[in-house]
Amino acid sequence: MDRRPKCVEIFSRDTEREPAQRTRHEVTPWAPVGPPYRVYWCRSADAARTNAKFAIESKGKTMSDLSPVMKRMLDLTGAILGLAVFGLPMTIVAGLIRLRMGLPVLYRVIRPGLHAQPFLLYKFRTMRDLVDAAGRSLSDKERITPLGRILRKTSLDELPQLINVLKGDMSLVGPRPLKIEYLSLYTPQQARRHQVKPGITGLAQIKGRNTVSWDERFALDVWYVDHATQLLDLRILLQTVVNVLKRDSVSPDGDLDVPSFTGSLLE
Repeated sequence: MDRRPKCVEIFSRDTEREPAQRTRHEVTPWAPVGPPYRVYWCRSADAARTNAKFAIESKGKTMSDLSPVMKRMLDLTGAILGLAVFGLPMTIVAGLIRLRMGLPVLYRVIRPGLHAQPFLLYKFRTMRDLVDAAGRSLSDKERITPLGRILRKTSLDELPQLINVLKGDMSLVGPRPLKIEYLSLYTPQQARRHQVKPGITGLAQIKGRNTVSWDERFALDVWYVDHATQLLDLRILLQTVVNVLKRDSVSPDGDLDVPSFTGSLLE
């Protein structure tokens, strides 16, 4: 298994910047993520020469007191129990989506995982594929269905990610997997959130979810990377259940009104 550190650069073909202004690495393409984005291999030395902002190279343990083996055991146990408990509700939700919106039932999207390696994330579908007269996709608020709004507010749309946990792509607890195009926008400190596997829930979710700013969210993610323990994971899981039942820290439109991350003023 190749364990070389990776440097990740994301660029968009329809970016407003001129081609000459784009930072490009002299490296071999690693894997296409789907237009208009691609992910590239890059040696750490190349990253230094090109002043790349996103180069992850873990040195020793990235989590202070949490054994990777114990965390994996907790993840497997939780995912198996979760699928056993929520198997019937997930089947019912899948049936409702099939009746109300048709196929596909699952929404599948590429997200960056541990060390920014792309993986396929699963969620229940909550929106219709609607476009305007020009063929452009309508806004999320226009495409979401009443059923989808309920699934998002109750976090039921996240349950298929238990499969991601079983596969080893995700953990029960960790920084939430965000859009892959955000990778090029992180500061070096923010990029450290990818030193651990992304989670179904995390510290930022129980501290405010979609009501906290991006900078606050990333600060909580990095704090978790440095202070994770089994006890902390259990507390986060418990508080997540409490928050979902109480619907704490959820805006009226769920996460539909959260602005996209465009970069941080903090360096």
